[in-house]
Amino acid sequence: MTAIYESRERANETAEKLKIFAQPQRLMILSCLLLGERTVGEIEKLTMIGQPALSQQLAELRRAQLVDTRRAAKQIYYRLANDQVVICVKSIEAVFGDDMDAKIASAFSKTGESPEAPRKQDRAGAAAFARIM
Repeated sequence: MTAIYESRERANETAEKLKIFAQPQRLMILSCLLLGERTVGEIEKLTMIGQPALSQQLAELRRAQLVDTRRAAKQIYYRLANDQVVICVKSIEAVFGDDMDAKIASAFSKTGESPEAPRKQDRAGAAAFARIM
């Protein structure tokens, strides 16, 4: 796997993907889908995002391949597309969610390092951090 600093193309692709996450309603939808597969109605109730905006954001998440759908009769169910998306959303929640300091301290205590300790270079980066959580 190429590290981001080694490839301008990889950096550009990553920045474009992060732009999809950098929208409040999309973040709320992705976070909601951490709970598991949901219908549009369930997502609407849990996130309080109105139907027109919700449909627009779900379409954007589908185009970005961050969510998958499954049809059962008239219902369409949404779920996170893959483990990479799950790790990314969990990482965002771990870093920016409530009680951030406690979560970070907990992650370091599981690795045996302190937050002040210098960290060795590890290409797994955020993925390794997310596995700790």
